[in-house]
Amino acid sequence: MTVLLDRPVAATVERAAGARTTVRDPFIDLLRVFGMALIVFQHWTIPVLTYDGDRLTTGNALSTPGVWVVTWISQVMPLVFFAGGAANAISFGRSAKPAQQWLSARLRRLAWPLLPLAAVWIPLPHILLTLGVPAQPLEVGARLTGQLLWFLAVYLIAVTATPYALRLHERYGVRVPAALAAGAVLTDVVRFSTGFEVVGYLNVVFVWLAVHQLGFFYAEGRMKGAWALALGGFGTAALLVAFGPYPGSMIGLPGAEMSNMCPPTLAMLAVGAGQIGLATLLRPWLLRLRTGRLLAWAGPRIMTVYLWHMPALFAVSGVVVVLLGIDTPVPGSAFWLVGWPVWFGMLCLVMWPLLKAFTRFETPPALPYGKGGWGSIICAAALVGGGVLTLTVGGFAPGGGPFLAVLALLGGLLMTAPRARV
Repeated sequence: MTVLLDRPVAATVERAAGARTTVRDPFIDLLRVFGMALIVFQHWTIPVLTYDGDRLTTGNALSTPGVWVVTWISQVMPLVFFAGGAANAISFGRSAKPAQQWLSARLRRLAWPLLPLAAVWIPLPHILLTLGVPAQPLEVGARLTGQLLWFLAVYLIAVTATPYALRLHERYGVRVPAALAAGAVLTDVVRFSTGFEVVGYLNVVFVWLAVHQLGFFYAEGRMKGAWALALGGFGTAALLVAFGPYPGSMIGLPGAEMSNMCPPTLAMLAVGAGQIGLATLLRPWLLRLRTGRLLAWAGPRIMTVYLWHMPALFAVSGVVVVLLGIDTPVPGSAFWLVGWPVWFGMLCLVMWPLLKAFTRFETPPALPYGKGGWGSIICAAALVGGGVLTLTVGGFAPGGGPFLAVLALLGGLLMTAPRARV
């Protein structure tokens, strides 16, 4: 297999991308920044926390009856994967490097910012336990910090598959996302008819790669039928929720029998299609907004915000809820409405120095990349993915898991480094 096979696809995407913008696509950048802002806003707003002196109990404000409809817009992961697909196609199309070197650069950019997070969170639980911080609330924070990394684990699959997915896109076009959607349908049918829940995790590939693949159409300037996509997506989701086994919420809720998110379901894919169609319809209006300075500031910080906004939440929650014993008020109550600006302000104050300290790690060291074959780059991707998955499952709770995860990340990074000449 030679990397030259990737270049015809790259040239097709590059021509379309070049026709749209000579630098960056502001619509894709806006989707990424909007998606991250909404994720942070949601994570900082929805926690319902109570501490009885022994255990920290976590709830979700979106569990309020009827509020689940908000999640059809606030669950922006489909838009994030769609924007990622477009960005990967455009980046790959403009790259003059072989596919392996393009993927090496992408892997390093995803893995490098995780190292300072691990450097802080591996010793932090031990230090705080020594200082007398209660073990259970600390374990909750350490585990949730790692669980948030699920997105990187899945996105890594999409990035690694991009050169192959682009070839499939050029050859089969819309049949590729259609086939992935069919895989999602079959997965849910088997899952719900047999009760074998584990099979549902196949949709991690089918659902998220389907919306990632739709980004290729945007990169080529072929994103047509937005009205049909929006109406068809949201309409299908409504039918699935009304007559199928799917809950209305697009996020996991405490006490719910099942989730559309973990693992993702056909309903999530339908909502994702609706969101993509709606965003495409709004594109002309969105591009008229004066967002240039915002995007220029937020773009280089987006990974830092994603990785560190939950530690900021745990820091504020640890002081307010655990140390001071002030439970979060009932969602929607007068106290909640009055106190929310103070809560959000404290989170921003904690987040600001984290941004100042860790944004520099968004750019990996300026080193050349390895020139190995597909075997070594796939091994590097597997090591990085394994490290991220280990942190997703176990978090940074005390134990050997975080150390093994960091070793895997370092191994994957080293395999993207220059090879010694012999």
